Amino acid sequence: MNYRHAFHAGNFADVLKHTVLVALLRALTRKEAPLAYIETHAGAGRYDLAGAEAAKTREHEAGIDRVLQAPRLPPAVGDYVGIVAAGRADGRSPGEYPGSPLIAARLLRPQDRLLLCEVDDTACAALRLAFAGDPRAALHRRDGYAALAALLPPRERRGLVLIDPPFEAQDAEFRAIEAALAAAFRRFPQGMYAVWYPIKLRRHVTPFHRWLRGCGMPEVLLAELLLRPADSARTLNGCGMAIINPPWQLDRTLAAALAALPGLLGAAGSGGQRLAWLVGAAAPAPGQGRG
Repeated sequence: MNYRHAFHAGNFADVLKHTVLVALLRALTRKEAPLAYIETHAGAGRYDLAGAEAAKTREHEAGIDRVLQAPRLPPAVGDYVGIVAAGRADGRSPGEYPGSPLIAARLLRPQDRLLLCEVDDTACAALRLAFAGDPRAALHRRDGYAALAALLPPRERRGLVLIDPPFEAQDAEFRAIEAALAAAFRRFPQGMYAVWYPIKLRRHVTPFHRWLRGCGMPEVLLAELLLRPADSARTLNGCGMAIINPPWQLDRTLAAALAALPGLLGAAGSGGQRLAWLVGAAAPAPGQGRG
């Protein structure tokens, strides 16, 4: 693996991904029953935005730095920013940025579990250090897609699976996600799944959306953020999250956040956002919300 998330930590894609992740976990933890959080590509868990790797790209300056400095934030974005700020206030590096495993750990309860998969040796070592002494966490040094067959269904029978690959394989990564999702859904159809994906050229994303429409999953919500038009394969123009089996009213929770993010990230006029149901109705009937 050549990808190192430390070069990109805290960028605009992380802002979207982690805003959605916080909203999902807030919804899931409203019920007392335990849940499992499973991540297929966990990364290092913690990043230093004042470090040498982040300094080479400075992507965080157009991401988390902008929203940290904003005077007013929509509730969902403010919730995520509060978690980042609280971690820095704990006495660690002023440039600390939590990856999704640490964000999840800060929201999950003693009765919940974190099942984290990673194949890179350096990232695995960092994860073990970040979660030393946390009895809720189990680290698996193995391919995250393959691990889903062993980890699903979790004993809790409630859970969220985050699939956030580096997309080194480009279009082939979408096909790998489709195969993993199809197998996972057969084993754990009541689970929630959140898939992050890049947007460079819109035509590269369209086949994945087409697959989601036809794969038999009952509800799929899309949340997309664009900083630029999706017309160049040379740069990351935007990103999206596909959420399968979303909790009730997640679309309402995310609506204000998605509307505000292009402006907060300096893309007003050139960027855009999309929050849409790819499959299913806008909300379940009363009393049938998931979570």
